[in-house]
Order: sequence, then C-alpha cells, then structure tokens
Amino acid sequence: MTPQEQLDGFIDKFTPDVAATIRHAVAMVSARLPGATILVYDNYNALAIAFGASEKRQSIICSVAGYPRWVSLFLSNGPTLPDPEGLLEGEGNTVRHVKLVGDRMDSPAVAALIDAAVASVATPIDPAGEGGLVIKSVSAKQRARRP
Repeated sequence: MTPQEQLDGFIDKFTPDVAATIRHAVAMVSARLPGATILVYDNYNALAIAFGASEKRQSIICSVAGYPRWVSLFLSNGPTLPDPEGLLEGEGNTVRHVKLVGDRMDSPAVAALIDAAVASVATPIDPAGEGGLVIKSVSAKQRARRP
C-alpha cells in the first residue's frame, strides 16, 4: 500500500463531512506550500498531517488535525503570529490552532496566518523540492474517529 493509499484510509475513518474538510484543508495547505514534506501521524486522539521542510519534527510549519467533530489547522510559532481577526486558539508556548469551520478555511485571514507561519520558521521549504508523503506513526490504540 502506498503512503497516499494509507492516508486515504486514515481519512476514510471519519464521517463524510469531517473527511471532506480534512481533504480540502490538506489540498489548500499543499497548494500554499509547494515542495513541503508531508508527515502523517495517525495518533490516539487525532489524525495529524504536518507540512515542513524535511522529515524532522522541528521543520514543521503547520499541520491539519482531524478530530471526530472538527478539523483544526495548527501553526508553529502561533503565539508570535499576527492575528488581527482573532482566529488563533490555545495557550501553547509554540503552537496555536484555528478551527476550520464554515468557510473559514478559504478566508484571507487563514492564508495570512499560514504565510506568517512560513515566514517565522528557521528552515524554509524549498518550493522546487520534491517534498513527499511520509507515514511517520500509526497508534495501535485510537479513539473512535466518528462521534
């Protein structure tokens, strides 16, 4: 099974609405970050699809996380990002997230947050790079992906 087939199987565990949101978010971020390496973590609590300059966790710029009832976009250096719309949630020291509800995913404010996260990292993504899709981990035990 290819990494893409594995990822599709992970996403298919969610309800059709959540699965569609995950796929849309991954496509949107992939389009904004050409050359990114995509790292997949099918964890206990969530399916996380991270985008970075390499396979190293430290290079992650943002990630799409699927939960049973919603999808969030997590952004590195979140506390330092400009957020005039007040979309960022969380209290983390390094990461904040935006819940991708309604048409928020396609808003200029979310695009600006992604661009700010890209500008804030030490290792930029090479847009001409090969990128790739890597399944990093799959937890044997997982919470139900549907409510």
